[in-house]
Amino acid sequence: MFDKGVKKVSSRDGFGEGLVLAGKDNENVVVLSADLEESTRIDKFIKKFPKRFFEVGVAEQNLVTVASGLAAVGKIPFATSYAVFSPGRNWEQIRTTICYNNVPVKIIGSHTGISVGADGATHQALEDIALMRVLPNMVVISPCDSIEAKKATQALAKINKPCYLRLSRNETPIITTDKTPFKIGKAEVFREGTSATIIATGEMVYYSLLAAKQLEENNISVRVINVHTIKPLDTECVLKAAEETRAIVTVEDHQTVGGLGSAIAEVVSQRYPVPIKMIGINDTFGESGTPEQLMEKYGLTVENIIKAVTTVIRMK
Repeated sequence: MFDKGVKKVSSRDGFGEGLVLAGKDNENVVVLSADLEESTRIDKFIKKFPKRFFEVGVAEQNLVTVASGLAAVGKIPFATSYAVFSPGRNWEQIRTTICYNNVPVKIIGSHTGISVGADGATHQALEDIALMRVLPNMVVISPCDSIEAKKATQALAKINKPCYLRLSRNETPIITTDKTPFKIGKAEVFREGTSATIIATGEMVYYSLLAAKQLEENNISVRVINVHTIKPLDTECVLKAAEETRAIVTVEDHQTVGGLGSAIAEVVSQRYPVPIKMIGINDTFGESGTPEQLMEKYGLTVENIIKAVTTVIRMK
């Protein structure tokens, strides 16, 4: 499914780089871990700023509660773990100690989606966007590649709000550059088009671009929008796409219930109803396998995106 020669880097690696830069920029940036330093790529920060690191052990409820306390006294805590554990295991503590108090803890959920692969259903976070976007005060970011993850990390350190950053384990194609715009709350149109719009997030942006390229070869013009900020959603960009193309396909490596697709449908159905098809995980758990095998099984392929686009165009 990849273009030959495309460079691939995990978004968690981009986070690790951005974290060091954020730490250099502001001495109040601190990092907490639940015994997953190397896996979450915070090891470089620890080497650079050892006195600004807190290991809480395998205790995710404690992880975010301690982070909340640090934020209350002026620190900018990055609480890091696998997403199935944080926010999966400690949602109530995130809700009550972080969001209710509106303190600027940055929750970093790594190893998201079915692309975790062989680790299987217990470690594939497919519900984390839904868990986080429902919380008042929470900002939810899902970067499309490692460069965007690096930018997002630096940006999150500068805003005084609770935030969730969704990261991948596997290496994913780099589709942006250092000059590509990134602003929290602002979606980016990566490809213009008039027949339909694909709205994607995370690593699925790449496959959406491939689908649009193939559709163009059949004289079907498709707009592709990278929604890295799922909350607050760029409703202006979404509604403009609905009005101008009158057909939308959403694509995500997450449950369609409560995820990006739901967020888009909530806006469009109330403001400018158009046909929508959602590509994602359909009310099921994942399983063990290679990322490629799992994407094929669960319908997260270029072919499935193309089929959905042609369907919504016929529905206009």
